[in-house]
Amino acid sequence: MRTCWSNAVVASALLGGAVVFSAGAVGAADSSAHDDSRAHTAPHSGLPVPAQDWLDDRCGKCHNSIDWAGGVAFDVMSLEDIHADAEIWEETVRKLRGRLMPPPGEPQFDQETLDTLVAWMEGELDRSAARRPDPGYVGLHRLNRKEYAREIERLLDLKVEVENLLPRDVSSEGFDNVAATLRVSPAFIDQYLSAAREVARQAVGRVNIKPSSREYRVDKNLDQFNHVDGLPLGTRGGMVIEHYFPADGEYVFNIRDFFFMGGGYVTKIDHPHRVILTIDDVRVFEETVGGPEDLKDVDLRQAIAADEMQARFNNIRVKVKAGMRRVGVAFVQRSFAQSDSPLQPIAMLPEMERWPSIPGVDISGPFNITGISETPSRKKIFICRPESPAEEEPCARRILERLAREAFRRPVTEEDMRAPLAFYAMAREEGNDFDAGIESGLTAILASTSFLFRGKPAEGLRPDAPEPLSGIELASRLSFFLWSAGPDAELLELATAGRLHDPEVLEAQVSRMLADPRSDSLVTNFAYQWLNVGRLDNVEPDPVLYPDFNTNLREAFREEIRLFLDSVLRTNRSVLDLLRSDITFVNERLALHYGIPNVRGAQFRPVKLEDPNRWGLLGKGAVLMSTSYGNRTSPVVRGSWILENIVGAPPSSPPPGVEEFMETEPGQKPKTVRERLEVHRAAESCNSCHGVIDPLGYALENYDVLGAWRDRDRDAGTAIDARATLADGTEVDGPADLSKALLERPEQFVQALTEKLMVFALGRAVRHQDMPTVRAIVRDAAKEDYRFEAIVRGIALSDAFRMRRSPLADEPTPVQTSHLREPSGR
Repeated sequence: MRTCWSNAVVASALLGGAVVFSAGAVGAADSSAHDDSRAHTAPHSGLPVPAQDWLDDRCGKCHNSIDWAGGVAFDVMSLEDIHADAEIWEETVRKLRGRLMPPPGEPQFDQETLDTLVAWMEGELDRSAARRPDPGYVGLHRLNRKEYAREIERLLDLKVEVENLLPRDVSSEGFDNVAATLRVSPAFIDQYLSAAREVARQAVGRVNIKPSSREYRVDKNLDQFNHVDGLPLGTRGGMVIEHYFPADGEYVFNIRDFFFMGGGYVTKIDHPHRVILTIDDVRVFEETVGGPEDLKDVDLRQAIAADEMQARFNNIRVKVKAGMRRVGVAFVQRSFAQSDSPLQPIAMLPEMERWPSIPGVDISGPFNITGISETPSRKKIFICRPESPAEEEPCARRILERLAREAFRRPVTEEDMRAPLAFYAMAREEGNDFDAGIESGLTAILASTSFLFRGKPAEGLRPDAPEPLSGIELASRLSFFLWSAGPDAELLELATAGRLHDPEVLEAQVSRMLADPRSDSLVTNFAYQWLNVGRLDNVEPDPVLYPDFNTNLREAFREEIRLFLDSVLRTNRSVLDLLRSDITFVNERLALHYGIPNVRGAQFRPVKLEDPNRWGLLGKGAVLMSTSYGNRTSPVVRGSWILENIVGAPPSSPPPGVEEFMETEPGQKPKTVRERLEVHRAAESCNSCHGVIDPLGYALENYDVLGAWRDRDRDAGTAIDARATLADGTEVDGPADLSKALLERPEQFVQALTEKLMVFALGRAVRHQDMPTVRAIVRDAAKEDYRFEAIVRGIALSDAFRMRRSPLADEPTPVQTSHLREPSGR
């Protein structure tokens, strides 16, 4: 048998460890003699001879019926019938495009031959798929937590803290809205019923509610010297929160201790500090602490005086109207001299700070209830008021029918109304008033599967006989794609009139909905998950190595990436600007971190970047920090991130037991991260993947864990080497070169983005059958300079988006809802 590059590694690299056998595989694999006549892919007249030869030589060397590397043998696969092995050919295309195959160290394709081979394969796969259209299967789709919260806001004009109501969603394919993973077990039912009751209670309100308390705390790592967004101008530090007040009445506020007492001394009261409490930006309380008189009193009476000072900020009674209101606590700003130096003491203790901070606020109530004001939620709910007992039931039906129609995202039937009306009637029979009856009926609506799930089971369909979605289903799929919430009145009207299937009408709705503020979910929901920005919260920089890091910087990274993504995706710019834009958004704190001069104040504003190394996503602190560890950078994590999200060729997981990073041995001269990885790559089995991954990460090594520019390695004390040779032979030196190299093949990045966007839009994994559709969308978008709206439009007009079918035998089964009984009122 010929010597072949590690079969186990090929298996992992080519198909992610999956073993795929074609017809005749077993018999071929058992052959004891090597038959060179079988080491060639079955020829195809349309494939140019050089590409055919290279396919045999570069791929057939290991992927043949003797070696079966990765469970793949190209010599038993016919190019005349490419559909028979379409999944393998699509994965081959992906690996070739990403330069993951042939592996580093093996003879490579020149770019022209590779382009010819890949273009031919894609053309054959596209033509084959056109003869066998398949929209794929999406199971019954439960609302995830984000969608639930946005639906409650749409339905009731009420913001809820959904993380306190529902269990955390499981992510799949990088997203938390994949139907196959959004399952509901019987254990979830109580949580959904409890959530429905709590939301209905908040929306309707009660005059007989018992007092309760809620504590809010400020992140201890938040620097409170500067203004906090959302608080009145002219203030510093503190916190702003959205708090639900269930009824009109008195509420008690306690501002937590904001000075430190230890060893008999009270610190941070040398100067007077004025504290204010605001509700919806109206100042309802203010008091001063500190200054000569307080300082003298503390010197004389110590702890007694300190307790009396704190008592000024306890038991603050304020009359508040019902509803969700913005509560703020802050200091009035006064002049201090503050250095521009980013350094601060390591592991700063509370008593070491120069100015007092507000740790938090407690809110209790209501007391002395006087009624319930017409909150935004009540205005949406009570569209009529009964003037007499005879009008109560007709009014209740009118209210509950409208709520059910909006909650179920479709016209309702008598069967739909049975449970809400029964719940209303039961509440009234028990002696409750009209409002309590409506609250009970609303609970039934919010606990209904018609609200909690979107779409309907694919009953009566065959896998080989797809059919169009109904107008209502299409409207719902489109609105959850673009808004992460249900359709509005205009979209539903078009759906019920049967006009939404008209491509021109659908295109117009895509444009309208992208221009709507609700499309911000494409940034905070889709793009955040695509780029894995959520990992920003999981990285805790070492305080010894990075003493200047605090929560303010983390939040600045988050706001910068939000504004940047919004400026590209929601203004219909070319998505290539995500890699090449020289505009970003900074405030004073972030500008200081990046070394950008002449930026003052806490407000974010657009700035033009002079340094091309900072352009686009690869220069953003959110990306760089979320692809690092707390104590060092990781070219492997950063390179893998680029392969998956920018190139669209995610690397395989390392084999079990492989040491991924070699720490410097005690007593040895410190090595750079790059030098340690080079030792790791010396093993052929490691270099197969790291030879592709690591060079991408090396080019970003001038950025430290926090995304700050550095010229020298902290540990080794040597200059940073950001030079790298990419898998296709391109030489790069630093982030600017890397971005330029990635933009040389714009269709590759756009295809990666389109695949991710399709997962989010469809709520399922993108399969090999979808790739012809993805390529068609990318080709059409190229005619419009890859503008984001062109990509969204292409997805919305695709068969995968507008049609449905029943599942195949090997696809995830529908969510079982037999245990989800509709509320019966009993």
